[in-house]
Amino acid sequence: MKSLLDRADSRAATNALLAEVRGGTFRPAAVGRFLGLAVRRSLHQAVRRPRALAELTVLHGALYTPASGRRPGRRWVAVSWALAVLHLGLLEHRTRLTLPDALTLVRANLPALPVGDHRACGVVAIGLDVADGRLARHQGTETPFGAYADTFADAAFWMWLTLRHEPDRAVRAAAVAVWALPVVAVTGLALCRGAVPERPRPVLLRPAAALQIVVALRRLTRR
Repeated sequence: MKSLLDRADSRAATNALLAEVRGGTFRPAAVGRFLGLAVRRSLHQAVRRPRALAELTVLHGALYTPASGRRPGRRWVAVSWALAVLHLGLLEHRTRLTLPDALTLVRANLPALPVGDHRACGVVAIGLDVADGRLARHQGTETPFGAYADTFADAAFWMWLTLRHEPDRAVRAAAVAVWALPVVAVTGLALCRGAVPERPRPVLLRPAAALQIVVALRRLTRR
């Protein structure tokens, strides 16, 4: 138990948990144990990184104030904070957040902020996405935490923007296909295999990137 909680390699720890729940043939007891161990490890890893936890809390605190009185508003920010805390172990050998991490988390919370109402919010999201990726590669600060946050920031923001502001049903269906279904598919595959699958190759991500531009421009030019 201790080795699982302290294991720095987050992928290996997750695979160990997934193998256990798969070995239990997904019985309620096995699933409950899996969830309990996963939460315990996540909280243990967060406590071991007090600086990153404090930075995460300050960042979301700064986002919480302008989210007041909005929908989804403060609930969105609170969920973002909780999910980020539970995945601080993905920082692995790092003990603090980086600027690219902060930009990714800001992008994930755009729906809760006043800029979410602006027609240029999709363009802002693309700009933040490009900036955090280039900064992470330039600084050599890429981590599984950043990859996780980037994936879910994309899924959360673009699904929200499309379902809230896009009137065309075909575009809405395409958004579900490129952002929601992959998350569900990867989760299901991980549970079935008892191991985290490899990240998709960049070429497989191009349809999502192209759809981002389409949705952003349609939102920008729509009166």
